[in-house]
Amino acid sequence: MLNQSRVVIENISPVVNCGEYPIKRVTGEIVNVKADIFGDGHDLIQASIFYKAKKKKNWEETRMHPVANDGWEGVFTVAEQGDYQFYIQAWEDHGINWHHGITKKIQDGQSVKSELLEGAEILKEILKNCTKAESVFVKNAIQAFTNTEDEAEAHKFCFEEELDTILLKYPHKAVPNESEKFPVYVDRLKARFSTWYEFFPRSASKKAGEHGTFKDCEALLPRVAEMGFDTLYFPPIHPIGEVNRKGKNNATDAKKDDVGSPWGIGSKKGGHTAIHPELGSLKDFKSLVKKAGEMGIEVAMDYALQVAPDHPFVKDHPKWFRWRPDGTVQYAENPPKKYQDILPIFFESEDYKNMWQEFLDTMLYWIEEAGVKIFRVDNPHTKPFYFWGWMIAEVKKKHPDILFLSEAFTRPKIMSQLAKQGFTQSYTYFTWRTSKHELMDYMNELTQTNLKEYFRPNFWPNTPDINPFHLQGANEAMHLIRYALAATLSSNTGVYGPIFEFMASDAVPGKEEYMDSEKYQIRHWDWDARNKLMRVITKINEARKNNTSLQQTNNIHFCEIHDGGIMAFYKWDQKRENHTLMVISLDPYYPKSGSLKLPRYEMGIDHHHSVRVEDAITGNSYNWDSEWCYVELHPTLPFHIFKIHK
Repeated sequence: MLNQSRVVIENISPVVNCGEYPIKRVTGEIVNVKADIFGDGHDLIQASIFYKAKKKKNWEETRMHPVANDGWEGVFTVAEQGDYQFYIQAWEDHGINWHHGITKKIQDGQSVKSELLEGAEILKEILKNCTKAESVFVKNAIQAFTNTEDEAEAHKFCFEEELDTILLKYPHKAVPNESEKFPVYVDRLKARFSTWYEFFPRSASKKAGEHGTFKDCEALLPRVAEMGFDTLYFPPIHPIGEVNRKGKNNATDAKKDDVGSPWGIGSKKGGHTAIHPELGSLKDFKSLVKKAGEMGIEVAMDYALQVAPDHPFVKDHPKWFRWRPDGTVQYAENPPKKYQDILPIFFESEDYKNMWQEFLDTMLYWIEEAGVKIFRVDNPHTKPFYFWGWMIAEVKKKHPDILFLSEAFTRPKIMSQLAKQGFTQSYTYFTWRTSKHELMDYMNELTQTNLKEYFRPNFWPNTPDINPFHLQGANEAMHLIRYALAATLSSNTGVYGPIFEFMASDAVPGKEEYMDSEKYQIRHWDWDARNKLMRVITKINEARKNNTSLQQTNNIHFCEIHDGGIMAFYKWDQKRENHTLMVISLDPYYPKSGSLKLPRYEMGIDHHHSVRVEDAITGNSYNWDSEWCYVELHPTLPFHIFKIHK
């Protein structure tokens, strides 16, 4: 393809897979576009970003500016949800080049009569686009440039600031070059900032030994809201299979009164669009969702594409499963783990189109019938990537508010691909990152590489599947440290609640699994109890709500500190109006202290200016006058969340 333009545009960012997948933003965020742009010879060039919501007809334009080594930068803001596009246009600008050349010649004492006439021709082209006020100046300039008897007057116009402004505003685009169009997907704010709380509805009863109901869950909503959580996530709420049902502690020989795993979905009582009868009715669930919403809480539903052997799908859609020669179906496995109560779905089935549609219809049912807007998707990495890309796109066409959390603790490139396919948020390796070096390296990977453009982390200290070794038998300080880290490093965070709050961390020996796991039995919690850990979690969540710098993940700077057991980092919001400084001990047993280097340059604070820091947990404040500041932490409260007052 012939290209007459004299300008090259390359190395454009941010893009994902050369534009195959969209970068991600939330409403009101900026997109900082960079590229290498240059032309042949010595002529000056200009460049713009053109952008629009995909559904709109007209493109908006914002100019780019040059930086070092032929780099150019520019920004635009995404104002509404949905698909956006942007591209770069660059050109050799005859007007700017004329002006640059003639001023140099005048300063050198050269005659510029011919150049003045050229300028007049350029301004005549511009005149048709000018405002009424601008037209007066342009007409006067044209008259001066064509008046050969008073060249000095013409020279004055060449150095008028208004001429610079007009030439820049109305560029003369000589054979412009354009890049490809690149996609952006814009979510609502909750995609970037959310605070999740998980509990099992069947354990919600205040009476020991009773199966919890949605009405019991309703009674716990004030507790969840009081602690500052805005997303309440439930494991699957569907009927549980009776064939090969799991017993307590994952036993394969379930007893008569064993309740089974909620992820073994489906029985004669129904499948993925049914509700476990002991939890209540659809009406009860809709009431719970509605009342949660009135308290500022959204109910997140578990979307698990797996079935029990007695799920209606097995009888109604046998082609959706791979049958062995002896007429049986191999149960699901993730060696060494075995899931005898689950049959894997055969996604290579010749009936895949009907299967995909059924799975989409299931999700749409809960969205449209019950008002669910958030789904935590179980093990998406064991289903085809392109299926998720298709389904998420189909859901978003009708319901752009829907958010998807990917529960895929797997290889990095697989987690990355799921994010590219459209998952809004992703579980991460934070659960296993414990040392200062590990945490800093991981945060730099998430926030300083291209991952930051499409992979939104959600940090969880624990999950029903993961009782990490460092929490097993851990003291209160370790629980405080892990929640403080999760909630301040990442703007999306979650916790598997009651078992964390009550530090019930007994484990299956040698494994990162909970003993007496709620996955296989009902547990009773003292829902009326309050303890220090809960109160501090509440204060941390309050600090997150009150500080916009904690409502994003990517703006982070790690600070120097003279102690390897303390981690310190500074965060700021997009407008640089809110600033926080976190200082967190990684030692749950002994006091730690050291000198912290306040990042004054990054904060835009003069070295002679006093800085006041206010602790969001205790309310104590301190004035720091020097670059290096002393900090001391104790296991009783092993962290500071400082709001910075300049």
